[in-house]
Amino acid sequence: MRRHLAALALASLLVATAACGSNSANTPPPSPGVPEKVTVGVIAILDVAPIYLGKQKGFFTKRNIELDLVTASGGAAIVPAVVSGQYQFGFSNVVSLLLATSNGLPLKVVSNGNNSTGVDGKDFAALMVKGDSPIKSPADLAGKKVAANTLKNIVDTSVRASVRKAGGDPKAVNFVELPFPSQPAALQSGQVDAVFVVEPFQQAVLAQGGRKLASSYVDTAPNLTVAMYFSSQQTIAAKPDLVKRFTEAMKESLAYADAHPDEARAIIKTYTTIAPDVIDKMTLPKWPSEIDRKSVQTLADLALGDGLLTKPADLNALLPQS
Repeated sequence: MRRHLAALALASLLVATAACGSNSANTPPPSPGVPEKVTVGVIAILDVAPIYLGKQKGFFTKRNIELDLVTASGGAAIVPAVVSGQYQFGFSNVVSLLLATSNGLPLKVVSNGNNSTGVDGKDFAALMVKGDSPIKSPADLAGKKVAANTLKNIVDTSVRASVRKAGGDPKAVNFVELPFPSQPAALQSGQVDAVFVVEPFQQAVLAQGGRKLASSYVDTAPNLTVAMYFSSQQTIAAKPDLVKRFTEAMKESLAYADAHPDEARAIIKTYTTIAPDVIDKMTLPKWPSEIDRKSVQTLADLALGDGLLTKPADLNALLPQS
């Protein structure tokens, strides 16, 4: 069974456990003037720079939130932690959230996370090959091995969009699961024919002489919403005021990061191990404060067409009302 399905099964178990026991959503509200402690599950990548920057700037503190940012390896760990109430909020890519809600997990998005730059060839993620690769177009990937950090997720959905756009057969691509840090070496050694990487691994492939084949997030949809912050339905029902304050703080944090890229780069140096000189070269994502619903719908439609979803996604149930 695929890792994300196992995670979803675990999350379902945690829902039942949380319903029977104590839960952070059921704890008494803080005393007047005492900051409310809030735990958010994040991944140590550049995408989450706004929430770290917002914490530094006091955007959460002024809304009486004491923010605790806990790093996880990925959404497979964050989703069940949010569902169980261990975290009040979490960060995950759009397709993971679509899969989770389609499997009945009680989640709802509360804030945008990050978006593609929307500029072909100048995005923070790219489909890449070796410099001397005979592959000249995504259409040439039929029968080839393409590395993805997780299978049946936003990476293969987006890569297939590039293949489809180039006139190739998206079903003929062979995806191989490899963590992002392992992909540059796997490409260099010929273990895979292409990789889909985000920053800073895009810089690592370029340093090895690799080249960009496509900006798959850009091919998927203009201004693609890549990831979002979410909470459990239980927390939302029990603490609507907290959710409102968190969402307001996130919107301010996103807008500030988008308008101050130098400060966003500086904050990335405080929570990742990426070399400072690499951070200075990286292409940053966009951080709009509003979710691009049309692009989320596009991802949902593609996921359905590719067989990741078994039924059409209910975006009204997943996304906040605009």
